[in-house]
Amino acid sequence: MIDFRYHIVSLISVFLALAVGIALGAGPLKETIGDTLTGQVQQLRTEKDELRAQLDSASDDLGHAVTYIDAAGPRLLEGSLTDRRVAVVALGEVDESVRTAVDERFAQAGATVTAHVTLNDAWTDAGLDSFRQALGGQLVQYLSPAPADGAGVQEELAAALVQGLVAADPAAPDTLASDSAFLLELLSGGDYPLVTLQDPVEVPADAIVVLAASQRADDDTASAEPDQAEQEQAAWLAVLTAAQERSEGAVLADGPRGDGSLTDAILADDELAGALTTVSDAQLVTGQVSTPLALAVRISGDNGHYGFGDGETPLPDAVALPPVDRTPATADAGAGTEGTQG
Repeated sequence: MIDFRYHIVSLISVFLALAVGIALGAGPLKETIGDTLTGQVQQLRTEKDELRAQLDSASDDLGHAVTYIDAAGPRLLEGSLTDRRVAVVALGEVDESVRTAVDERFAQAGATVTAHVTLNDAWTDAGLDSFRQALGGQLVQYLSPAPADGAGVQEELAAALVQGLVAADPAAPDTLASDSAFLLELLSGGDYPLVTLQDPVEVPADAIVVLAASQRADDDTASAEPDQAEQEQAAWLAVLTAAQERSEGAVLADGPRGDGSLTDAILADDELAGALTTVSDAQLVTGQVSTPLALAVRISGDNGHYGFGDGETPLPDAVALPPVDRTPATADAGAGTEGTQG
């Protein structure tokens, strides 16, 4: 058993060690330790200053690149969509700065934006399934062509929205068809409006740009059930698919890749990847410039995915689209011409 004397010896040893350390630190080793610590602190300060300088230089380079792309945008876009009409459909709330920047790029490309539409929560709210089913039953009788056999209510709603935005009066191609205005009225009215129109839609579009919502990972989305998230994604894909099938062409202007982006879902499916055009990072000037160019490529008949991630091309090819023909249809040829399929 360890006796009291052992404890005394142990304590004395500890205090002796401390005393020796203090004596050395305050005496012969004082300057050595101080110089070492001072040197290390100075080295860390130097490294921090170097890293700060590198960061500032990289930031300047990035700023110069953004400025250059912004300035080159009008030259890249000039004439790519001359006289084309484009409707912009937002899949939920989109940052106004992004929407405005995309509009400006279409203007630089020679296009006119005919409509801004935002899909409301009611478009996918699980508690409004019965309401959407009933509304779809009213809408489907006005759709031309009719949805495919077995199409669900989301496909019906998407078809109605696109037809409402693009179908023209055959005798007056600069005017919406009467059924188009009625479809938009049904979708935007009532106690549970599915869409919000920024302004009344009076002129039919040729093509459609679908803007992904600015926020995909807010508290509601993060806590949503997996089935609900899948249903919402399926609804957005239905809108983009209908936009492509029922207009001259459509493009998805998406946000960053990852975190459940629609672009990732499309590229993961060979059939969708071969049919739908996407542009990622539309919140950046690169994506904003690429969006009109990608739409021009899609209208020409080709499909692609543009950005800097896996499976994407940095810049769409330049294409020359034929002039727009808006010759009024004759009375005999007018039937069945409301809407153009790409």
